[in-house]
Amino acid sequence: MIKKDLGLLLLIVVVGVVVAIINPRFLLPINLANTANLIGLFGILSMGQAFVIITGGIELSVGSLVALLGVLFVDFIAVQYMPWTLALPLILLLGAVIGAVHGWLITRLNLQPFVVTLCGLLIYRGAARFYTADGTAGFAFGQNFPELEFLTAGRLYGIPSTFIAMVFIAVAMWLVLHRSVFGRYLYAVGKNEEAARYSGIRTDRLVMTAYVICGLLTALSAIYFAMYTRSISPASHGQFYELYAIAAAVLGGFSLRGGEGSIVGVVLGTVLLQELQNLVNLLGIPSSLNFAVMGGVILLGVLIDQQWHSIRAKRRLVSAARQAESRHPNDGTLPLVANRD
Repeated sequence: MIKKDLGLLLLIVVVGVVVAIINPRFLLPINLANTANLIGLFGILSMGQAFVIITGGIELSVGSLVALLGVLFVDFIAVQYMPWTLALPLILLLGAVIGAVHGWLITRLNLQPFVVTLCGLLIYRGAARFYTADGTAGFAFGQNFPELEFLTAGRLYGIPSTFIAMVFIAVAMWLVLHRSVFGRYLYAVGKNEEAARYSGIRTDRLVMTAYVICGLLTALSAIYFAMYTRSISPASHGQFYELYAIAAAVLGGFSLRGGEGSIVGVVLGTVLLQELQNLVNLLGIPSSLNFAVMGGVILLGVLIDQQWHSIRAKRRLVSAARQAESRHPNDGTLPLVANRD
């Protein structure tokens, strides 16, 4: 763990203690299980967003993509009677393809990530609404998929399947990001894409792969959300989920400038975010203020990130000055000046 992660973990513990003191219901097993379920759902989504942010990009379409892919998944297994063992990998493949298209538009056609993903936000939301004729997609009465429901919405010894899946995915993504050449290259691209390109790194391929990973994890998250809600209104399902993902990544230490962050951090950011959401619910604060809380959290995270960068820059300058002094100590003599006469 880096210092940011330790600080975030301490903040989570402090907030948890304060919430438990204010409202002891916070520690009830049912509340902890529900919170863990939401952490799993949004944690998978946030890790996908983090891979894009680390390259200096942004993915604004994940909420709409959750709606579109969720609608398709429900329609495939509930209406078209496609086996879920076939529908699930098909949705994952579709998410990866959409991520690849985003990456291609950004790297090959040099479009801005903000523009590409903002257009995706509108396109996928409209496609989901058109596909269902602006209706609600859901399961028929008595329609069950025991194995699928256990894997996506069940519990193992009281622990939600979504949380368990998030832990396994987090371990895999941690290895990819922090223990592989690919991960080191991603950090290099985020720090300085031009310098990384001149050093021989195939930056376009790396950026495209980051968007593919994001699309893949978003598709998996869409399946979990679909099985969790069991009813999808495409006009509102997944709305503003991109903000949850961005907020979790920023809180976890991912700089919007790129080149910084850790998987542990984004998981802790998700935990803190859901803890705050739980606090809002337990204290009886109107749910309409949820987005105000979200905006404040993002702003606070960006401010902390900016101040952290400023402090690190000052420390580097001081360290460089001290090293220069140690190499050329001042012996008290005046520097020699050439005689111009």
